[in-house]
Amino acid sequence: MSNAAAAPPLVAKTTLPIILAVSVCHMINDVMQSLLTAIYPILKDNYGLDFVQIGLLTFTFQVTASLLQPAIGMYTDKRPLPYSLPVGMGCSLVGLIILGFAHSYGLLLLGSAFVGLGSAIFHPESSRVARLASGGRHGLAQSLFQVGGNVGSAIGPLLAAFVVLQHGQASVSWFAAGSLVGIFILWRVGAWYAAHRRANAGRAPASLVLPFDRRTTLVALTVLTILTLTKNAYMAGLSSYYTFFLIDKFGVGVQDAQLLLFVYLGASAVGVFMGGPIGDRFGAKFVIWFSILGVLPFTLALPYADLTWTIILTIIIGLIFSSAFSAIVVFAQELMPGRVGMIAGIFFGFAFGAGGIAAAALGALADVTSIEYVFWLCSFLPFAGLLTVLLPEMRHKVI
Repeated sequence: MSNAAAAPPLVAKTTLPIILAVSVCHMINDVMQSLLTAIYPILKDNYGLDFVQIGLLTFTFQVTASLLQPAIGMYTDKRPLPYSLPVGMGCSLVGLIILGFAHSYGLLLLGSAFVGLGSAIFHPESSRVARLASGGRHGLAQSLFQVGGNVGSAIGPLLAAFVVLQHGQASVSWFAAGSLVGIFILWRVGAWYAAHRRANAGRAPASLVLPFDRRTTLVALTVLTILTLTKNAYMAGLSSYYTFFLIDKFGVGVQDAQLLLFVYLGASAVGVFMGGPIGDRFGAKFVIWFSILGVLPFTLALPYADLTWTIILTIIIGLIFSSAFSAIVVFAQELMPGRVGMIAGIFFGFAFGAGGIAAAALGALADVTSIEYVFWLCSFLPFAGLLTVLLPEMRHKVI
């Protein structure tokens, strides 16, 4: 970790220790978040929950984050809050403790809301820090930052399989101890960020001039939002109900289902990392084309696959589909210069919250049909990738 007092007036080259620090904290944050999804089978049995109630837990977490993240991002674009980072981690800690000791469905919803609040505070400023430390390699920085979250999401089911399933719901709270490490790291990152701001206090603010006309910008942001909603709806449904799909269709045990969820989420983490450097090399639009539309043959095949091919296809889907998000965020940040927090808030917050709404809706649909029908219906969502044709070419921007 760089000493805060040594932060340079400008980040002219990639400051890898800072990017890795926020990535590690993103991992810790998302381990705590993913434990909620990973313990759904336990909660379903302990509380007699139906799929609608399971979906509402995801809804509460993601919508809490979605309602607050864009607002926090817009506020911090004007008044950055370097030390808000450890505060966000602290909120997730509180949420995890509540989830560990909850004895009613209402407390489970409250714990989910605190985890969502932590996410809302953490993501806009940490995304800004990653971009500040990128040295112009925005795709690499964004993918490294995001891969930490995906690794955390993948580790959650593994911890649930080998710890929570063995020791019960209360053991969820044990992992809150890891957030103390995250709070310390984020305090140091906040110090670097604050020093960077002091060193650049006399410089002219970043230009807010749009690289394209307003209509082109609005259309592009709308398309990027739809693509993110589509991707998140599919992946939220898969991560929320994959274990139930494996159990219902193939008779897989709960622990084995958790391990296979870990494999899928691990593949997604690898895909997130691959998307950033590829985007820096070939352009964000290329990655978006390849990721959203390229995954379609595999999602269409998934509902008809046997267990072996289901595992293979979900790995491929995780690798390809998840690679789009870094490119989408970088593309949107280029469209709206000087509004990094707002863009992070929209795409980490609003779009993920809409994914939570989709998860709840898919749960309701599963209750009246079946999990297999839901997976069949979701297989068509990547057709939205055709909208990528409406995105402008960055090499044609007017500034």
